[in-house]
Amino acid sequence: MKKIGRLDRPDNNGSAHMFDNPVLERLSRTHISIPIILFMGISTASLYYAVTATDISISLGLGIILVGLIVFTFVEYIMHKYFFHMEPDSPIKDKVQYSVHGVHHDYPRDKDRLAMPPFISAFYAMVFYFVFTFVMGDYALYFLPGFLLGYSAYLGVHYAVHAYQPPKNFLKILWVNHAVHHYKDPDAAFGVSSPLWDYILGTMPKKEK
Repeated sequence: MKKIGRLDRPDNNGSAHMFDNPVLERLSRTHISIPIILFMGISTASLYYAVTATDISISLGLGIILVGLIVFTFVEYIMHKYFFHMEPDSPIKDKVQYSVHGVHHDYPRDKDRLAMPPFISAFYAMVFYFVFTFVMGDYALYFLPGFLLGYSAYLGVHYAVHAYQPPKNFLKILWVNHAVHHYKDPDAAFGVSSPLWDYILGTMPKKEK
């Protein structure tokens, strides 16, 4: 198994102590509901302005929301595979990789570290807004809610697969794939909220014979 964290095997009961400063240590943790509520609030405000301050039709706007959602699933996949799992071939890369993701592989059931802290999430949302507005103008007011809806779904699914037992329905594949990613093959199943891009790009977990 490719080593992602620093422990010999994942600790399902522990939690990393990342900062000596108690304020920074507390800020590195968050309840999963906080970034989801933040993103949903931003999405609601964006949709309000999209409907009231632009001439974009509702039907076209709904299509753009769907595009934003699908684009997020691709960004999620790419970020997970190439940034979260980058080769830590320098001290800086090692520190960054461990802080943003390696610690999660060491302590996969640490519920307070299944999402970025709120101030980082808010910064991400601001960057997304300005980049999307620069690229697509007023259409960003519809695209951003779709993208953040995808982000919120990712956070919710990621929390659920680590905190709860898998359901007995078609959603079970999300639990199974993520368990394979953590405990058997970290080079497979990079999609958390959806296996779409794992299917398309050939990183679905191999079926055991």
